[in-house]
Amino acid sequence: MEEAFDIRASVRYAPMSPQKVRLVLDIIRGLAVTEALDVLRFTQKAAARTVLKLINSAISNAEENFGFSRDDLVVHRTYADQGPIRRWRRFGARGRFKPIQRRYSHITVILREREQEQ
Repeated sequence: MEEAFDIRASVRYAPMSPQKVRLVLDIIRGLAVTEALDVLRFTQKAAARTVLKLINSAISNAEENFGFSRDDLVVHRTYADQGPIRRWRRFGARGRFKPIQRRYSHITVILREREQEQ
């Protein structure tokens, strides 16, 4: 039995919260790569553009470095981890201040070759 080979691509310090990125990643998980690209092109989320670029990078890694065909690849796993949080404050009325948090995320996409029917 042949072991499955993973093609990995990641983006670090993407300037959006992981919670918002996970909404997009849940849509494309398990789809064929060409179908996932079509879905991402028409998704109305800010994270879809970053994930689209990431999947294109993973596809070109698979084609150039490992010789896989684009038609045989499937989005196997996707996840978005919490990156650093930049914290600062804005001063408010009556001596108070309003805390502001700028969240970043680390996004990872793992592609795998589609299982061939025997």
